[in-house]
Amino acid sequence: MGKRIGILTGGGDVPGLNPCIRSIVVRAVEDGDEVIGIRRGWSGLLNFNLDDDEASRQKHTIELTKDVVRTIARTGGTFLHTSRTNPSNVDKDAVPLFLRSSAAAQAGREYVDFTGHVLKVLDFLKVDALIPIGGDDTLSYAHRMHTEGVKVVAVPKTMDNDVHGTDYCIGFSTAVSRSVEYITQLRTSTGSHERIGIIELFGRNSGETSLMAAYLAGVDRAIISEVPFDPDRLAQFLVEDQEKSPSNYAVMTISEGARMIGGEILESGPADAYGHRKLGGIGEVTAAEIRKRTGRNLIYQQLGYLMRSGAPDSLDRMVSANYGSLAIDLIQNGLTGRLVVLKEGRYGHEDIDIVAQGVKRVDVDTFYDIERYLPKVTNVLGKPMFLY
Repeated sequence: MGKRIGILTGGGDVPGLNPCIRSIVVRAVEDGDEVIGIRRGWSGLLNFNLDDDEASRQKHTIELTKDVVRTIARTGGTFLHTSRTNPSNVDKDAVPLFLRSSAAAQAGREYVDFTGHVLKVLDFLKVDALIPIGGDDTLSYAHRMHTEGVKVVAVPKTMDNDVHGTDYCIGFSTAVSRSVEYITQLRTSTGSHERIGIIELFGRNSGETSLMAAYLAGVDRAIISEVPFDPDRLAQFLVEDQEKSPSNYAVMTISEGARMIGGEILESGPADAYGHRKLGGIGEVTAAEIRKRTGRNLIYQQLGYLMRSGAPDSLDRMVSANYGSLAIDLIQNGLTGRLVVLKEGRYGHEDIDIVAQGVKRVDVDTFYDIERYLPKVTNVLGKPMFLY
């Protein structure tokens, strides 16, 4: 008898999620399995009301067939939708109405763990194996599911490319490609007006997108999350870069998670279920500091969601499809509690425990000039493709 496999996508959307979903469904169905999509990530399981199961099925799940997923790989984002829900850490004000009378919700705690409810829902839906696709936060709860006995095969996704244990996460290539494209386009206005352009890119704890986009777009300076920077030194560099330019302009990138020496990371709003507050604005603050120190005219542009909008590029299509196929291979062979990975250009899998065993950051000593605020790629012989 075939298995019943669940899929969900959590956290920020990236190009490549839909090709991965399609690959999973096509492979599973061809092997005689059923696939159920869980809408809005872990939120779909948290908000599934077992006492109103038919309405909850329609709202929070979708049966996935080849016909349903036939065209989704052509588009970006996730057609299953997503959320940043953490069922083990639900704010008491965000508890679904039907769960508020439960013993867990009455325990007097500010945050409530509804993992028991999630397990009941998975059992009710007869899910034999679960494939969560996400970044550190989504996969941290996937690890929790594994410890609770759920058969899990996880797929790494994040444009920051910072899931520990794998060289590549779905969405990274497209995010860098989009960034390079927009940086190149912004040169026209920056150059026409003879200004200094400051371009802020997504990147909470890892500056890999800023580093790689800067390297490939040939910008003048790059600030990354891992290295606090001196605004005085940066201002001096940018003035020199502008004056050396035949078109009298300069361009730099900066990660949203960057900070000045002695300063703090700029965050705003309440923390989400994983303890993260919204980042953004360091580029604007940096622009103000550069203007104050130099008197030069500046352009500030926050690329933000443009980096992860639209259809995936060819590399993200290929990796996501292969990750999906590999996930099904593992399930069919009874190998669960795994994370599908790419290491040194080869597909493989690791124990899902690895996502909680460390952090993945830019190798600053090897690939970044901390004195000149530049990518440092001087010897690539024997180095991995993505310079991780």
